[in-house]
Amino acid sequence: MKPKHQRLLLAIIAVAALVGAGLIAASALREEASYFYTPTTLVAANVEPGKAIRLGGMVQKGSIVRGGDGVSITFTVRDQRRSQKVAYRGITPDLFGEGSGVVADGRLGPDRVFVADSLLAKHDENYVPRELADIDMSAAAKTKDTLVP
Repeated sequence: MKPKHQRLLLAIIAVAALVGAGLIAASALREEASYFYTPTTLVAANVEPGKAIRLGGMVQKGSIVRGGDGVSITFTVRDQRRSQKVAYRGITPDLFGEGSGVVADGRLGPDRVFVADSLLAKHDENYVPRELADIDMSAAAKTKDTLVP
């Protein structure tokens, strides 16, 4: 076999291997992807129970009920039109509370209650960590050596 044919055969094998690896990666990602839903889009999408998804919205005021074991919690996630009941077992994030934003990873149960595996609490753009709440930022705002606008 001539060297020219050997290089061509090697190039064809390399391209086939790259395409195969890409297809395997794409199929693995498709199985592991969890889609983001709000309560309204969750109802509209008619998601089957057991499918891994993300649910996001605001924690409805007065909806947090803590279980007697200290780690179980139920609450309601709300968007502008609908609400969805969520059950979670674990330690909640520090920023989690009524009226705060939350993103929950989990699955819909057979009773249409969302069973969360993990919670991510979101904060607004005015968030200041507790450790920095007492710091006076007015002096820093007057200098040019700071990131504060």
